[in-house]
Amino acid sequence: MQSLSAGETTRIISIDVLRGLSLFGIFLVNMLSFHSPYFYYNPYEWWKTSQDLTAFSWIDIFIQASFYPLFAMMFGFGVAMQYEKAKQQGRSFAWTGIRRLTFLVLLGLVHAFFIWPGDILFNYAVCGFVLLLFLRFSGRLLLIFGTALLFLPAAFISLLLILAAQMDANNAIHWTDIASVSQSIAAYGSGTYAEITTQRINDWLNVNMVDGSFFFQLISILPFLLIGAGAFKLNMVGRWAAQPKKTAVLFLVFFIAGLLLKWVPHILDSSNVAYSYIQDAVGGPILAVSYAAFIVLLCSFEQPQKLLKPFAAAGKMSLTNYLTQSIIGTLIFYHYGLAYYGQVTVLTGIWLCVTIFSIQVIASNLWLGRFKRGPFEALWRTITYGKRGK
Repeated sequence: MQSLSAGETTRIISIDVLRGLSLFGIFLVNMLSFHSPYFYYNPYEWWKTSQDLTAFSWIDIFIQASFYPLFAMMFGFGVAMQYEKAKQQGRSFAWTGIRRLTFLVLLGLVHAFFIWPGDILFNYAVCGFVLLLFLRFSGRLLLIFGTALLFLPAAFISLLLILAAQMDANNAIHWTDIASVSQSIAAYGSGTYAEITTQRINDWLNVNMVDGSFFFQLISILPFLLIGAGAFKLNMVGRWAAQPKKTAVLFLVFFIAGLLLKWVPHILDSSNVAYSYIQDAVGGPILAVSYAAFIVLLCSFEQPQKLLKPFAAAGKMSLTNYLTQSIIGTLIFYHYGLAYYGQVTVLTGIWLCVTIFSIQVIASNLWLGRFKRGPFEALWRTITYGKRGK
């Protein structure tokens, strides 16, 4: 077997570390909806103590809307990698891609309806079907189209929200859906499994299918898949790793710009929906790019790479770890588990995330010491390729 070059090793480790740390960032945000009715309340008013408000603010600025984009880019990156591999081997990727994404659609629905309604697998898979139509294009074109599709609608919607707020301040205020909050607390906090399942389905439908929300999800997620696919075709991770000085400058520019945008509602008005939208839709992706550049930069040096390498195992098993996080989170908080729903602080949730993810990192390294892939990754591959695999 041909040994990998130092540059190729750095690229592979960087990608897996990006997946692993993205998974941790997503877990921190998801934890809020594991233990509270996050879909339905105004978070700036829900948390009353200064400790909770401070902890939420840190998540809101540094984590929220910055790790989902990063994980989605890695998803698009992986699809493009599979496509190019099939192309090099003279195989058609179309049916392979359809089988892979169909499995993810079905797994996402099972996850959403029977474990946790905040599932992302279904949405990624549906957008993945659209991505299949664009994979024949060049990396440059994918990157340009993805960036335009991301920021042009975001700029237009931001302008509409700002104008709506100028005409009537009540149009742009975060609000809490008291009825839905009460239903969530009753179902998850003290309901039977059947009642919790009904609530899960209602929550998923509200987030994904009501008032055109699925189309909004599509235009919010698809650009990241296109950008990730373009990044693979342009070997962007390899180029960043080979030019650490330029990557450091890129990190600083995007980090400062992203941080300023993410801070907008906290500086101006946290109750204004327009500012929150700008924070997430514009600031979130920009900060995500800075995180990607920073992680690749660190992985370009020997000692930081050694420190980050354990997270690569969690990234290789991202599907298994993502599903496991949902199972553990709901077992801790839902009534059929330990029934702590609505009874923990934001800070407690953060420490739970750190503890659970640390265990997952250790478990992932132990598992991959004996097996080539995680259990759900192996199942996904078997369903995609059959028993032979490729």
